Amino acid sequence: MASGLPLLDLVWSEYWINRSWDVGSLLVVVLLAVAWGGASVVALRVLRWAWWTPRRLERVLRQQGIGGNPYQLLVGDMRDLMRLNKEARSRPMPAISHDIAPRVYPLLQQSMAKHGKICYTWFGPYPRVIVRNLDMIRDILSNKFAHFEKPKVNPLGDLLVTGLVAYEGDKWAKRRRIINPAFHVEKLKRMLPAFSTCCAELIARWENLVGPNGSYELDVWPELQIFTGDVISRTAFGSSFEEGRRIFQLQVELADLLIQGLQNIFIPGSIKHIHDSVTCKHSFFSKTMPYCRFFPTKRNRRMKEIAKEVRGLLRNMIMKREEAMKLEITPNDDLLSLLLESNLKYYKENGTVEKFKMTIEDVIEECKLFYFAGQETTSVLLTWTMVVLSVHPSWQASAREEVLQVFGKAKPDFDSLSQLKVVTMILYEVLRLYPPATFLLRTTYKTMKLGGFTFPSGVHFLLPILSIHHDPMLWGADANEFNPQRFAEGVSKASKHQMAFIPFSSGPRICIGQNFAMAEAKLGLATILQHFIFELAPSYRHAPYTVITLQPQHGAQLILHKL
Repeated sequence: MASGLPLLDLVWSEYWINRSWDVGSLLVVVLLAVAWGGASVVALRVLRWAWWTPRRLERVLRQQGIGGNPYQLLVGDMRDLMRLNKEARSRPMPAISHDIAPRVYPLLQQSMAKHGKICYTWFGPYPRVIVRNLDMIRDILSNKFAHFEKPKVNPLGDLLVTGLVAYEGDKWAKRRRIINPAFHVEKLKRMLPAFSTCCAELIARWENLVGPNGSYELDVWPELQIFTGDVISRTAFGSSFEEGRRIFQLQVELADLLIQGLQNIFIPGSIKHIHDSVTCKHSFFSKTMPYCRFFPTKRNRRMKEIAKEVRGLLRNMIMKREEAMKLEITPNDDLLSLLLESNLKYYKENGTVEKFKMTIEDVIEECKLFYFAGQETTSVLLTWTMVVLSVHPSWQASAREEVLQVFGKAKPDFDSLSQLKVVTMILYEVLRLYPPATFLLRTTYKTMKLGGFTFPSGVHFLLPILSIHHDPMLWGADANEFNPQRFAEGVSKASKHQMAFIPFSSGPRICIGQNFAMAEAKLGLATILQHFIFELAPSYRHAPYTVITLQPQHGAQLILHKL
C-alpha cells in the first residue's frame, strides 16, 4: 500500500508496453518542430535524447561487462516485450504452478538467462539495469547516497493518483512525517469496527449466494476488490462511507479508462515525455503542451470528468471535516481525521509556517492514494491466498483450526491477531510467491559507483522482486513451492539474506501502509475461514499477469462450502 508500491512506475510501464514506437515517431516530433520554427535546436535535443545518449550509455555499460541487446532507435526492446507478453497472456499455465516469473515478465527472464544476473534491457531509449545483487539492492533502496529516485512517470497517471508515492527529497520527507502517525498500530485499532462491518457484509453476501445447497461457485477476485474498497471507504472516511464508496467506484472506472488510454494515446504522452527528457524550453513545446496532454476524445473527456468529480467529493468531505474539527465534534477513528489531526499538529510544532502544512489539494492527493494503493494491495493478496489455500487444503485446514482456536465463531479482534502464527506464515509465503508489485524502479541523476560498477546519470535500475522471491540460491531448492513453514521463525530467518523478502519494498520508502494491509488481510482471511471451506472450481485457469499489480488474468473461480 501507499509508498511501498511502484504504482506510478507501473502505470508508465503499461504505457510503453502497449506502444508501437518506430522511427516515424521521432520523425513526427521533428517535423512538428520544423513546422513551428526553430527546428535545429529542438531536433538536436530530440536526437540526443533518442540516439546519442542511449548509445553513450550502452558503451559505458558494455565496457564494464554488463550485457544486453543492442539499442534500437526509440523502440529498444519494446517490440520483444510486447510480443513475449502477448504470447504469455494468450494462454493460461498448463498446470497449477507457483513458478510464475516466466509468464509474468518473460523478457526479463530471458535477458537474465542470456546475459547473466546483472544485465540490461531497453525501455524505449532508456537502459534498465536488472539488479539481483542484494547488497546493491540494499544500497539503492536505502538511498544512502541520496541519488536514487523513481523515474519520472507518464502525466496520465496524475489523474489517478499522486501523493506520497510520487514525491522525492524534502517534499517526500515532510509528507511522510505528517502521514506516518495515522498508520501507527494504536491508531489502526480504532478502525476495527470498520474492518468488522465490512467482513460481516462480505460473509452475509456469500452466505446468501451459497443458500440452502451449501456450496456455490464464485469468482472471488471481483468480490474481494469490492470488499477492500469498502474497507478503505469506511476506514478512510467513517461516517461519510457512502460518499467514499462513490469515490471508490469512480477510481475503478478511471483506472480502467486510464489503461485503455495508455494503449492508444501517442502525442500527448510522448511529446510531454520528450519535453521533460530533453529539458527543452523552446516555444514549440511550451505552447503546445497545455493543449496536447489529452485529445478531446470521449474517453479522455470522461477521465477528466471523473477526476473532477473525485476531487470535488474529497474537497467537500475534507472541508466539512475541518469545520467539525474546529467545533471539536469530529470523529478520530478514520484515516481522514487522523491525517488532518497530524497535519495540524505538525503545522503548530513548526511555528505555524505555511510550508509545513498540507493544503486541501495535498490532502486530496493522499486520499486518492489511500484508495488506489490500499485497495489494490490487499485485494490481490487475499485473492492469491484463497487460490493457494485451495491448492493446498492441508494448510487451509491448519489455518482454520488456528482461527477457531483463537476466536471460535466470534468476531476476530485486533489484539489477538498476533496469535495467528499459521495465518501470518501463509500470508508471508503468498507475498513471496505472488508479490503485488513484481518489480521496483529507481534511477540515478548523478554518476554513481555501485557494486564495483560505475553507472552514469540516466541509467534506470530494475529490481525484480518476483525473481528474487523465487531464487533457489536464497530460498532453497523448494523456492517455487508453497511452504509457509519457512517463515516459522519470522521473516529474518526465512532466507539467506535479509533483502530476499521485499514485498513492501525496503529502506526509508518502505510501504507506509503495510501494517494496515496485513491487519486487513488477517481479519478478512480469518473471517472467511470461520465460515467457509473453499476449493478450486473446474473453470479456474491459472494465469497470473500484471496490470499495475499481479492479478489473475481470468479471475479466481472457487467453490465455497458453508461450514
